[in-house]
Amino acid sequence: MINRRTFTKAAGIGTGAAAASLAGLGAHANAVSAHRATDGTPTPTVPAVAPGTRTSFDTLKRVRAGVLDIGYAEAGPAHGPVVLCLHGWPYDIHSFVDVAPLLAAQGYRVVVPYLRGHGTTRFLSSRTVRNAQQSAVALDIIALMDALKIDKALLAGFDWGSRTADIIAALWPERVNGLVSVSGYLITDVEAQKKPLPPKAEYAWWYQYYFSTERGRLAMEDRTDRHGLCRLVWDTVSPTWHFDDATFERTAAAFDNPDYAAIVIHNYRWRLGLADGERRYDRYEKVLATRPVIGVPTITIDAERDPFTAPGNGASYRDRFTGAYDHRTLSGIGHNVPQEAPTAFAQAVVDVDRAL
Repeated sequence: MINRRTFTKAAGIGTGAAAASLAGLGAHANAVSAHRATDGTPTPTVPAVAPGTRTSFDTLKRVRAGVLDIGYAEAGPAHGPVVLCLHGWPYDIHSFVDVAPLLAAQGYRVVVPYLRGHGTTRFLSSRTVRNAQQSAVALDIIALMDALKIDKALLAGFDWGSRTADIIAALWPERVNGLVSVSGYLITDVEAQKKPLPPKAEYAWWYQYYFSTERGRLAMEDRTDRHGLCRLVWDTVSPTWHFDDATFERTAAAFDNPDYAAIVIHNYRWRLGLADGERRYDRYEKVLATRPVIGVPTITIDAERDPFTAPGNGASYRDRFTGAYDHRTLSGIGHNVPQEAPTAFAQAVVDVDRAL
């Protein structure tokens, strides 16, 4: 466990604030039913909504946190239990545009930040390295929690957001009430990443290798090429999601952040061992390379039509979760789980919360 004093020293920011199962949490696919919490009271059932019911957030805010001025959406009562929803690439806060009001209606304070390099989030200094290694992104969220005086929160994410939430749950479990992680355990071991995957899996990661080239970097810096590339990723990793052009364009606006290309390129190159991180994050990366276990209550979600979903129904990462745990598979759903299946995602958050 990394304590907050060592976090503050490394990140240069101010301080702020045995396996068990989740009884009754066996819901799979998109069906959502009432569950019974550990204290015997019924777990609320999240009402079903169609994807795309909402198109915007009512409240957008900004706060200085660590090395960033972070833009974020907020919904729900100010003093409710906090849920932090974390997006991935190439996505933004709109992945949770239907999830947030569902959770707000259950009494949660929902905070949905733009990750570094996305949307309205900006670096405070032009001298800060545009670094997107995994621990740097996780420390951004710790800094956000401190800035908003959030001592503990439920963390829920997918893609980069799952990785970030997993890291916080592993290194700072005292800050986490529960975890919903799409695709399971995504903490990166850079050395292990150098080992080839089966060809079909490598094929799904085509853009990762494209970004390793100068050609890929130039494509991400060009607005037209970037737009087309990100749209292609949406189409291929969510083959059953029939989103319209307006839905994509709302998210694509977040790609115009001046640091977007630098952050995306560094993230994927760093994960392949092709770009350096910063020394101040070394202590965290050394711990993360050991694949630390996560002991907070967790629900993992696999999407059936996501090309990155590992075979085995979560078996490949089951041993990394040592607390109360449930795994769910969503049939017919692709990579952008919260936007494609908002009711199932929101229900997982409610369910993991009631496992406390």
